Amino acid sequence: MSENQNNRSYEAEQIQVLEGLDPVRKRPGMYIGSTGPKGLHHIVYEVVDNSIDEALAGVCDTIEVILNENGSVTVSDNGSGIPVAIHPKTGKSTVETVLTVLHAGGKFDNGAYKVSGGLHGVGVSVVNALSEWLEIKVKRNGKLHFQRFERGIPKSPLEVIGDAKGTGTSITFMPDDLIFEEIKFKYETLEHRLMELAFLNKGITITIEDKRNDKKKTFHYEGGIKAFVEHLNKNRNAIHKKVIYNEGEKENCTVELAIQYTDNYNENIFAFANNINTHEGGTHLSGLKSALTRVVNDYARKNGILKEKDSNLSGEDIREGITTVLSVKLPDPQFEGQTKTKLGNSEIRGIVDSIVSQSMEIFLEENPREAKIIIEKSLRASRAREAARKARDLTRRKNALESSALPGKLADCSEKDARLSEIFIVEGDSAGGSAKQGRDRRTQAILPLKGKIMNVEKARLDKILNFAEIKAMITAFGTGIGEEFNIENLRYHKIVIMTDADVDGAHIRTLILTFFYRYMKPLIENGNIYIAQPPLYKIKAGKQEYYAYTEKELNKILRQDLKDLKIKPSISRYKGLGEMNPEQLWDTTMDPDHRILLQVSADDAVAADEIFTTLMGDKVQPRREFIEENATNVKNLDV
Repeated sequence: MSENQNNRSYEAEQIQVLEGLDPVRKRPGMYIGSTGPKGLHHIVYEVVDNSIDEALAGVCDTIEVILNENGSVTVSDNGSGIPVAIHPKTGKSTVETVLTVLHAGGKFDNGAYKVSGGLHGVGVSVVNALSEWLEIKVKRNGKLHFQRFERGIPKSPLEVIGDAKGTGTSITFMPDDLIFEEIKFKYETLEHRLMELAFLNKGITITIEDKRNDKKKTFHYEGGIKAFVEHLNKNRNAIHKKVIYNEGEKENCTVELAIQYTDNYNENIFAFANNINTHEGGTHLSGLKSALTRVVNDYARKNGILKEKDSNLSGEDIREGITTVLSVKLPDPQFEGQTKTKLGNSEIRGIVDSIVSQSMEIFLEENPREAKIIIEKSLRASRAREAARKARDLTRRKNALESSALPGKLADCSEKDARLSEIFIVEGDSAGGSAKQGRDRRTQAILPLKGKIMNVEKARLDKILNFAEIKAMITAFGTGIGEEFNIENLRYHKIVIMTDADVDGAHIRTLILTFFYRYMKPLIENGNIYIAQPPLYKIKAGKQEYYAYTEKELNKILRQDLKDLKIKPSISRYKGLGEMNPEQLWDTTMDPDHRILLQVSADDAVAADEIFTTLMGDKVQPRREFIEENATNVKNLDV
């Protein structure tokens, strides 16, 4: 092809070069996902991942994360320490090179780390670029080395500031308020991720300390993912005491597996690749599922539990009540999917299949009583699945010409484009009536629910589908449910839960969220679920009316907006949406130009599963403990 084909000018001077870390500061979202809370916490994980890489290499067993009083974060480890010698290509110290050159870390050299974690692999150079300042201390060769950076630029060369025993790296950084929307680290968010990393990397000790609130926790699990499964099932009833565990290595890939069945009706499988939660699945998960299905069916036939005339149990039946953690570690993970959390390495499927098959075969043969319990549970699940299929046929939405299939209580919108449509799930007929009168009929649909829906945590799908209010939601959304769920058929891209601002309203909201999380999780993952925020107070002063959504906002209105008022304002506390007339409900809660909506997300799948099990499961004591621990955090409680 000729250089000037199509008269296209494409010369060196036309290429824009952003030097050093400028590209990161120019487009931070490309490197850390967002500049909101998720991106803020991600930069901590990037530094921690470097320490985990040291642990995977066998040179580090202790990691410490400190949330400092001034808003900065310190991450320290006792690894080998970043090399301090002059780098042959940059002419700067290797420490400065790692902190100022993109993709300069050891994970890009196959000889440095056999396995490397971190979702984006952007490393500490990006953290440095997005920090107002960063200070690094490296213990190496008996000396303590130090260097400070400001917005990615070194303020001085690496220098020796004293002697040191042992080796390791400590990085303290202050996120840049010119980059991030708000610099407020959430202890619980970091705590869950660090606990997860300690489970996935048995034997290492990870400590998190919050000096702002005097909190500290240490995580150390010699049992690794076996202890992880026990932790996940602590609020469930296991049907066999011993956790099925196996670990194997093949073709430089390590596979760890832990399984325990419970009397629960949901499957809980958490699959990780190089410590990354691959919630979109992938080849490792496919290997796990195919092996489980094959081995359990083979055992059931071999031992006469399944007769010749019986159909095989489906994978879904066999996985009912299962809690599984699958962790694979491989040299060159290939991630796919919308959020880059789906593993695509084809070779790992067969490796996982082999190790899972071996584990399950041994367990079933050595534990015939537990094997029979598991298979009988699967048979009950199979019968319930068939009943659910029949019930599901009744909830299937017919084609557009048969609109009578939609629930009678639904007040649909006229807009047919799902992207422009939203549905409000409203508590009670009274609020439903106000919402129907006050809505924008073109884009807003209203579905009133009568009373509290079933707690789906304690029921199989066939029972759930016989519950009228749940059936109405499934039919209205148009997605189907369970194995037939298809988000492409979603009729409204915003599903808004609008309940009263009292204890009953909170309970109904939790029941609905439990249903969405257990049976329509893609709606949460896709960002389709929202929670309406009706005002808590109405303040009336003469002809003026104000609405306050929080106690803080109420005080602000009274102290600032109404401070010069000569008459005493009247304050009404809203408890029910039905107390508002249609105009008030529209103005405060439904008008897209003025309303407040909270988008529901579940970035931490393990934490989400734990809280739903605690709040909605069978065991009372964990729920009591949760309430006692979190009672001081409650902002509005009606008694």
